[in-house]
Amino acid sequence: MFQSWCRLTFLHWRYDVEAVRRLVPPQLEIEAFDGSAWVGITPFVVRDLHPVLLPPLPWISTFPETNCRTYVRGPDGAAGVWFFSLDAARLAAVTAARLGYGLPYKWSKMQVVESGSEVSYHSRRIWPDSLGKTSIRVAQAGAAKQTALEIFLTARFRLYSFIGKALTYTNVEHAPWPLEWASVIKLEQTLTEAAGLPHPAGAALAHFSPGVAVRIARPRAVSSR
Repeated sequence: MFQSWCRLTFLHWRYDVEAVRRLVPPQLEIEAFDGSAWVGITPFVVRDLHPVLLPPLPWISTFPETNCRTYVRGPDGAAGVWFFSLDAARLAAVTAARLGYGLPYKWSKMQVVESGSEVSYHSRRIWPDSLGKTSIRVAQAGAAKQTALEIFLTARFRLYSFIGKALTYTNVEHAPWPLEWASVIKLEQTLTEAAGLPHPAGAALAHFSPGVAVRIARPRAVSSR
């Protein structure tokens, strides 16, 4: 399927590898950078969601989303993303992604508001629990140099999930992220605690991107190394 990810903010924190390891399936290896696991919260707007051969539909094809994730390598050695949760504001999209991709989508009431260089994101989970909430406001702060850390955190082109008992991977294609620094004005969230993680320590490493167009493949079974 096709979609665009727009007005996206990356918020990342260092974590002890073992704190993350216990929450990730044993088939996946935690991918560390500079000795730490990294956990990210990424709020954004999905636009123009549609399958191959069908056009985007009004309203249902555009909605806010926020995910909580970490970075892993599969048994085949390929780098990717493991999602602790993905909150979205369209129940139809939540249902389809849970069934078709095995992803832990949650239905949430969400809002994204832009005001000049500032973007505010709000979410409150409705189903299947009410544990996840966010209230985030950032300001764009100029073009960011893409160091090895920025590439590690954002250049991710595969996600892992389970469909039934089978570990699967899904390839994701898009151009490199146009990245800016982001200044965090407000940051309240319960997604990390809802996932079973400790509350993150210290300030978030924050980036902003106007977005990219994305092509998402079908999930496929993971082969061993």
